[in-house]
Amino acid sequence: MPELPEVETVRRGLARVMSGRHIRSAELRRADLRRPFPPALAERLQGARIGALGRRGKYILIELGGDGILILHLGMSGRITAGNAACPAARHDHVVLTLDDGTTIRFNDPRRFGLIDYTSRAEMARHPLLAGLGPEPLEPGFDGAYLAGALAGKLTPVKSALLDQRIVAGLGNIYACEALYRARLSPRRLAGTIGGGRADRLAAAIRAVLEEAIAAGGSSLRDYVQADGNLGYFQHRWAVYGREGAPCPGCDCPTGVRRIVQSGRSTFFCAKRQR
Repeated sequence: MPELPEVETVRRGLARVMSGRHIRSAELRRADLRRPFPPALAERLQGARIGALGRRGKYILIELGGDGILILHLGMSGRITAGNAACPAARHDHVVLTLDDGTTIRFNDPRRFGLIDYTSRAEMARHPLLAGLGPEPLEPGFDGAYLAGALAGKLTPVKSALLDQRIVAGLGNIYACEALYRARLSPRRLAGTIGGGRADRLAAAIRAVLEEAIAAGGSSLRDYVQADGNLGYFQHRWAVYGREGAPCPGCDCPTGVRRIVQSGRSTFFCAKRQR
């Protein structure tokens, strides 16, 4: 599933071509994705002026008209790309928006785990998809003190705790593994033991790895592409994720990168470096 860097990269790419434009036509080629589209969605989109594009966790938020907000989630296999109307429609282009300058925005999702919803600015903070999200890890206030407080008393492994969107919005499996490696913290360490210097190192590592991944256009695995159709490149800089058995960067551990399963997800780490 695309994580914060991939979603932020798509948001930035879409903002460059969508902000300030009007939607000339909106075509919904099915009635649902993960769940049904909101009633009269095509009519709400038709003719709407697009304002700013924001992001909350793994959700893209598009301002429409006076107070409308379009909420998009890429799910497991979704991609949103911007092109021209001459590009032939693909099999899984389930939503197609044509802007007033001829740009075509396509939401393609073979597995249909993505979603689109609609709300108002006034209701956005209370929307069920957004209301329970924790702080954004790239915004002021996300630091060691916050992380130590959020993890205090938790008896789950820290890796599992970091995937809880109520603690850190947008962080997923890839970047949790990479951040823990940078912070030299074992993914099996109990979350409640992350305080003081450990929390400071972890918060800084989370921020650094996310910023670097965004600069590289995200990580391309299977379906993810940027809004212009190009791949991301951060997968070439992974230290541990997906590298089971490979040498740990800058480490002489005999086994290399190890993989374990936590909460049904693969975790990659260095048993010597991470304590």
